Order: sequence, then C-alpha cells, then structure tokens
Amino acid sequence: MSDAQALLAGRRSIRASLVLSAMTAHRDPTLDQPGAEAETGRVAKALLTKARAGLRPLELIATIAPLLGLLGTVLGMIAAFQALQDAGSRADPATLAGGIWEALLTTAAGMAVAIPASMALTWFESVADRLRHELEDAATRIFLRPVAKDTPQPENALRAVE
Repeated sequence: MSDAQALLAGRRSIRASLVLSAMTAHRDPTLDQPGAEAETGRVAKALLTKARAGLRPLELIATIAPLLGLLGTVLGMIAAFQALQDAGSRADPATLAGGIWEALLTTAAGMAVAIPASMALTWFESVADRLRHELEDAATRIFLRPVAKDTPQPENALRAVE
C-alpha cells in the first residue's frame, strides 16, 4: 500500500473512498485498465446512490404537500357548500366565507411545506451533481497518470479528495 493509500484509508469522505478504490483497482494485478475503470465506476455509482438516498423522501414531500393541501381545500369547499345548501334561503354569507377561509388554509399549509422542501431538494441535488463531477474528475486523473506499482503517489493526487 502506498503512502497516499494509507493516508486515504483513514478518511471517511465519499471522495476519499472513491480515490482509494480507484488507486487500489489501478494497482490490482488481476485487473486490466478497463476492468479497473469498471470497478471504480461501480464503486462511484454505489457511493452516489448512498449519498442521494435521502433525496427521495424530500422529493415526495415536495410533490405531495401541495396535493394534500388542495385535497383539504376541495373537501373544505364541499363542506362549506353543503352547509350553504342546508341553510337554504336563510343562508348567511359569513358562514360560507368562514368555510372557504378554512378550506384555503390547507392549501397555504401545503405550499408552506412544499416550497422549502422543493428548495432544499434542488440544493441537495446540485450538491450531488457537483460531487458526481468531482468523482469523475478524480477517477479520470488517477487513470490518465499511470503510476508504477512500487512508486509512491504524488502529493497533488491527494488534493482531489480534500
């Protein structure tokens, strides 16, 4: 194991994990260049999948919250109009307005949940996209600069993971 690999083994970041995996695959005598690149790609996909795991629930919240708010609005409007129908000719517009106000409150609540969830989802997706590009770059740099099996890694190879 090279000094660079030993240094990376102690780190827990996604970037360090990928670079260590790429360096290990690159030095593995049982793997040819395409095999080492395929193994690095497999590890990168697994790391990115793990990093994006929490985004699905956030996406679901951002999608479903306005729909739940709209459902509450529709149900509230139905109740308000039923109350208006039951009142018949002695209908009080204040009763109808109060029912509509309550119904629209659910839409506002749904949007109050969906808007920040959607903003957070967009931000986290941009972080994951940037991470994917950085992982691709780090792996490419490792495979473009072949290193002899017994020579230590240059210091600038470690800059990709910091």
